Amino acid sequence: MRAALRVDAVFVQAAIAGALSFAHLHDLAAAAGQDGWKAWAYPISVDLLLVAAWRKLRALRPSGQPVKAAWFWFAVALAASLGANVATAGLLDLGDVPAWLRILVAGWPALAFLGGTLLVHLPAQADERQESAAAEPAEAAEPDLLPAEPETEAPSEPEPEAVETAEPVRALPAPPPAPVPVPAALVDHARKIADDHRARTGAPIDTGTLRARLGVPPHLADAIAAQLT
Repeated sequence: MRAALRVDAVFVQAAIAGALSFAHLHDLAAAAGQDGWKAWAYPISVDLLLVAAWRKLRALRPSGQPVKAAWFWFAVALAASLGANVATAGLLDLGDVPAWLRILVAGWPALAFLGGTLLVHLPAQADERQESAAAEPAEAAEPDLLPAEPETEAPSEPEPEAVETAEPVRALPAPPPAPVPVPAALVDHARKIADDHRARTGAPIDTGTLRARLGVPPHLADAIAAQLT
């Protein structure tokens, strides 16, 4: 009950203050030459700019965006409202309004339009970042709809026991190389060279000399020398 009374009292106080400020702005605009419906439009414009600047301040603060522009337009609207309240308190002759005040009142619509336009476009990026930041945790918090499959452990296979051998395995000897085929004509030619060498030197021909005389590779010279012995 007490909380409800406090809230109602705040609203009543705000309504009274708004009505008085509205009346002061109307009187000042009318004294500055803005008669008829124009005098009623001025307080609405000032109050709307004041509320819009305050809403942008509250929207920009949580996102960490700069709030200098919003503070500036809030101060402009507040100065216009306070100026009208003070001017109509007897400090200003409303029957003879100075020229500079008439200029300010006449230029207010353009100034208010500029401020409202900048305030509308200023927090667009901040609002989008807040919406995306609020959507990301919501998506991350959604649980998986499919039940998780139970994890089954694969049966462990028994490790093979090491087979103990009584004797170490011995490597088998390499098979002898296959004999190199030698044409019979080449053997006959080598035999003539060997006989000629024995006749001249009195000693059998060696493998190196035979290979040099025939011009064959070493393995073929060894095969020919084996057939000559």
